[in-house]
Amino acid sequence: MNKIVMTEWKLFLREPSMVVFAIFFPTVLLLVLGAIPALRTPDPAFGGLRFIDAYVSTLVVIALAFLGLNKLPATVATYREKGVLRRLSTTPVHPGRLLVAQVVVNLIAGVLSIGLLMVVCTLVFGIDLPHNPFGFFAACLLGMLSLSALGLLVAAWAPTARSAGGWATVVFMLVMFFGGAYLPRFLMPDLLVRIGEHLPPGVGALQDAWLGTAPSPVHLAVLAVTSVVAGTVAARSFRWE
Repeated sequence: MNKIVMTEWKLFLREPSMVVFAIFFPTVLLLVLGAIPALRTPDPAFGGLRFIDAYVSTLVVIALAFLGLNKLPATVATYREKGVLRRLSTTPVHPGRLLVAQVVVNLIAGVLSIGLLMVVCTLVFGIDLPHNPFGFFAACLLGMLSLSALGLLVAAWAPTARSAGGWATVVFMLVMFFGGAYLPRFLMPDLLVRIGEHLPPGVGALQDAWLGTAPSPVHLAVLAVTSVVAGTVAARSFRWE
């Protein structure tokens, strides 16, 4: 299993665009936003916080979404289309291990991306680290697993790699919208904000944990249920060829 993970990690590093967007883009976006003086000024709309303080949770959403909904479905669907999964099914290495390895690679890349973001948050902008580290870890883990499960579900149902990319893009855009990436959440109607708080990867739980309160058990439960349900359906409906 370790060899499969190492191989998939090396293949991931050979995709410069994915490495840049998944690991470096959230931090680069923070640096760009932080260069605007108005976004570094405390604002009553954010409870006296700065915009960049309130936007960090959305940057985490961006990192997790790129990995779970851009990289994973396209990679798995391409492997199936090229016959890689079918050939693995004839060897002692079950193709299911390849799917697990994809999720592990996502988790590793997610740790690097969020870790880099935290370093820049603290050293460059003086943003506090998550006030509830255990809650933040749980929210990140469940958020990554829920998006990976949705990504595998797309890969399971899409007939080709191209269609997998198209379907995943639709889900990706919805996740980014409700996560506040396209329109800051404070500008969104309350109903959309409430919906976004519960949808994967759980921007509400991420923000609560970062700003100091424990994530809502309901938010974490939704992420856990999504991971189990989407993962189970994907496993039962997945086609190896």
